[in-house]
Amino acid sequence: MAAVAPVLFPDMKRRGIHDGELVSLLAASGAMAETIPPSIVLIIIGSVAGVSISALFTGGIVPGLVLAAALAVVAKRRMVEPAGVIRPRPSWATIRSSLITALPALLLPVLIRTAVTEGVATATEVSTIGIAYTVVVGLLVYRRFDWRKLYPALVHTAALSGAILFIIGAATAMAWALTQSNFSHALAAMMVAVPGGRYGFLLISIAVFILLGSILEGLPAMVLFGPLLFPAAKLLGVHEVHYAMVIILAMGIGLFAPPFGLGYYAACSIGQIDPNAGLTRIWPYLGALVLGLLLVAFMPWLSIGFL
Repeated sequence: MAAVAPVLFPDMKRRGIHDGELVSLLAASGAMAETIPPSIVLIIIGSVAGVSISALFTGGIVPGLVLAAALAVVAKRRMVEPAGVIRPRPSWATIRSSLITALPALLLPVLIRTAVTEGVATATEVSTIGIAYTVVVGLLVYRRFDWRKLYPALVHTAALSGAILFIIGAATAMAWALTQSNFSHALAAMMVAVPGGRYGFLLISIAVFILLGSILEGLPAMVLFGPLLFPAAKLLGVHEVHYAMVIILAMGIGLFAPPFGLGYYAACSIGQIDPNAGLTRIWPYLGALVLGLLLVAFMPWLSIGFL
């Protein structure tokens, strides 16, 4: 979100797009992006639930594209420019030139996914490959690598890693407390007992993880309930990669759903937009994501068809 908003928002504002639509689209895009590799949520859920991270990287692409398509349909209908706005259109030559220029940078996610799926590096080691590739491309291709930004980037990385480890540590402690109180097991038992077999289990999982994503945030919810629910899903005949995609997408929707979702307020802060501007405008975008999520839930092939 921090990378996209500063680039797109000024031009979209000049075209007369309402601030609420801008922040709604930004937040909804963040909500559906966690299944696209290299996603730290995929790595975390693979670690805590014992699921192959390379399989998660492969299985997350198509569900992400499905939700992106649903989001694009809504954005196309709602991003209506006021009459009289002059919008210059770039030529095909300009688009082709920009694509060629951006191609080395666009290859980075492909390189990371290939390195993990082909066994060249683990999900942890591949970050080093990504950094090395970025440095080489920045120095030799774009020639814009500023060494003075290296130290602040390392400090930011250390702070972000510390925050993630703190969240995981706190969630582990909370998981122990909930385990001792039998809450987690009671919730898992209730979810398994829902009528409808595996599809009933998937529907209740969507509802629960939307709520958990809004209240607990994503990583703690995964650490708390992932080890309990994945065995239950397997017993009901739900593929572990398919179930991971469903709960990750549900968690993302909850994280960016106002009034409690922290991700929504993060999007407003990044875009420097009043949160009230998008409170009523974000729901069609989230509704499109929910419909896309239901499609993914009831069509397992979208998650496991390329494994």
